[in-house]
Amino acid sequence: MMDGGALFFLLIPLGIGLAILFRVLAGNLDHDRLREYVEQRGGTVSSIGWAPFGPGWWGEKSDRIYEVHYTNRDGNLHHSYAKTSMMTGVYFTEDSIVTYAKLSIEAREVETLEDENARLPMEIERLKREKGDDGSDAIRE
Repeated sequence: MMDGGALFFLLIPLGIGLAILFRVLAGNLDHDRLREYVEQRGGTVSSIGWAPFGPGWWGEKSDRIYEVHYTNRDGNLHHSYAKTSMMTGVYFTEDSIVTYAKLSIEAREVETLEDENARLPMEIERLKREKGDDGSDAIRE
């Protein structure tokens, strides 16, 4: 039979082990929750890392904070922090775009824009002639 002191020293490692196990399980669930949140909005997650001292950590007891890199549906790369827990859902903070996506423009669209840019100065001159140089309507007979 074990005495109280030996049992106490046996329970300490068991308690620490259980705490670590619960933290690992919570982290896995958090990662899944964050991925699902981004993917539901058309994005893809690049990386998720635990940030225990990230923005908003002070006074926070239930939410865990993660640093998240993801690409949104438009192809822009974001760097952000996210707070999450099973009870509170997902909340992104300090979300900023690190790299903007390059837009692909078809040759037909480029030609249309070039034609419009060439036409605009002529249209401006025509409107100036109609209005007169001082901005008042020109006298017409």
